Amino acid sequence: MIKSLLFSLFLLACSLCSGQLRRPDSIARQMRYAAREELLDIYYPRVVDTLYGGYLSSFDFAFQPQGNQEKMIVTQARHTWTTAKAYLFYHDSSYLALSRHGFAFLRDKMWDREFGGFYNLVTRQGVPVTTQKQAYGNAFGMYAAAAYFGCSGDSSALDLARAVFLWLEKHSHDPVYKGYYQYLERDGTPVRRSPGTSSLLDIGYKDQNSSIHLLEALTELYQVWPDPLVQSRLQEMLLLIRGTIITPMGTLQLFFTPDWKPVSFRDSSRESVLLHHNLDHVSFGHDVETAYLMLEASEALGIKGDTLTRSVGKKMVDHALANGWDSLLGGFYDEGYYFKDKPGITITAKTKNWWAQAEGLNTLLLLSDAYPGDRMHYYDHFVKLWDYVQTYLIDHQHGDWYEGGLDQDPSRKTSLKAHIWKAAYHNFRSLRNCILRLEAAK
Repeated sequence: MIKSLLFSLFLLACSLCSGQLRRPDSIARQMRYAAREELLDIYYPRVVDTLYGGYLSSFDFAFQPQGNQEKMIVTQARHTWTTAKAYLFYHDSSYLALSRHGFAFLRDKMWDREFGGFYNLVTRQGVPVTTQKQAYGNAFGMYAAAAYFGCSGDSSALDLARAVFLWLEKHSHDPVYKGYYQYLERDGTPVRRSPGTSSLLDIGYKDQNSSIHLLEALTELYQVWPDPLVQSRLQEMLLLIRGTIITPMGTLQLFFTPDWKPVSFRDSSRESVLLHHNLDHVSFGHDVETAYLMLEASEALGIKGDTLTRSVGKKMVDHALANGWDSLLGGFYDEGYYFKDKPGITITAKTKNWWAQAEGLNTLLLLSDAYPGDRMHYYDHFVKLWDYVQTYLIDHQHGDWYEGGLDQDPSRKTSLKAHIWKAAYHNFRSLRNCILRLEAAK
């Protein structure tokens, strides 16, 4: 109750100081408060596991630890990355120590010293729960190690980032059809589909999600280790995503066979489409996130005047705004589908997950600067989305963001606030990027 009152007073102060809450300087102040007091201060140092290393994974709605605290490479890496970037953003050495703590767990407990590569899931103590490995998880491990090296200069972090890249190069990268295999055995052998593999499973497919996060990780690595092979793989992934994974209408195709044939159920019955929705739908959140990740990669590669990547990104965001945006309250819906017997798109999941709204803030503000002629179009949606986030996603009492907007799913108010798939990475990255852009506009 006290935190809610303090936040209301903070908004009132912003309003009195700026005159309008939609002004860039006012929103920047609001976001600074949301990033530090309502996000990072809630997670850190509370999530630090002082007994076994790394970070605790699971917390209830009031941010009390819950469950057995198994640790996934994605969560551990995201915490390590977030604290590294927080150190650079705030110049607060406590974040550097937090990132060092996370990096040590990645190196000492999650890296397979016999076969290489990161285990996907370990116990709280660091014992592997499964020996399966994934390109997606290894991408985040590389991402984190590169970020920690970038803020610390610790050469062992760069050594680990290089080792991950070379392990993926040897085992996961496809030299024939390009891209990376997602599922891998412990020794790095790609897992193939068999005639008996269920049609509901993504085993043996290539996919957009691991691809866009490999792009993201290679971008981070290339900025601290501009090796020619890293540059080549970064270029390859940018072209592959832009030219193959993104459809002509500006959406991501989710899954592919190893030779990049789309996995689609559009010619099946409506029941079959809905049954296989995890493999085939329009994911508005991934679309707006990918627009940003492609532009970030293009900038890291130093591609001057890359109007093609920018126009493809714009097309993705325009499609999401036209087809997956809640024009009443704001926010991006989770899923849609183009059924063969219906005109236009059908929203098949009206929920609004937290990470899609975070990524939407970042990308909308980026496009408002990139396209001066459409500036207010994107900025107005950015302001509405920020209003939505503050009203339906940020928990002003207990801190952090609900997993989904309360307008569509009020039960999220008392569901887990953090778990192996939810940390502070999406929120903090978006808020940091938006703050820097808004403050630069003064």
